[in-house]
Amino acid sequence: MSMIEVTRDEKNSLLSRREITCTFKGLAGKLKKLEAADMITKQFNLEGKIVVPVLLRNETGRPLVSGTFYVYEDENLAKKHLKAAIFKRLEKAKAGPAKAEGEVQEGPAGKKEGKPKDESK
Repeated sequence: MSMIEVTRDEKNSLLSRREITCTFKGLAGKLKKLEAADMITKQFNLEGKIVVPVLLRNETGRPLVSGTFYVYEDENLAKKHLKAAIFKRLEKAKAGPAKAEGEVQEGPAGKKEGKPKDESK
């Protein structure tokens, strides 16, 4: 028995995309958008295609996550149809967690910037 149950799988010829809606069993509160997109890619053999996670919704009181994904052949077409904010969030998630607050970062002039030290001791 699979963890992914397909609710709807349609081909939208007007927008040149495939729309997949499915339910992930037992992953409420644990599933991230990129992980869900990878699971969909593996489940439907979508290697080389652009899988965009549009919506992940937890169901109240149940360990289910409902997800909607758009599958595009061309990345430029996906960027044309969807908001730029979706792709910014995905890139931010791919980059990993933000640097720790106290880490020293190099500023534009080459100076090291960081958390100011408390000199009131």
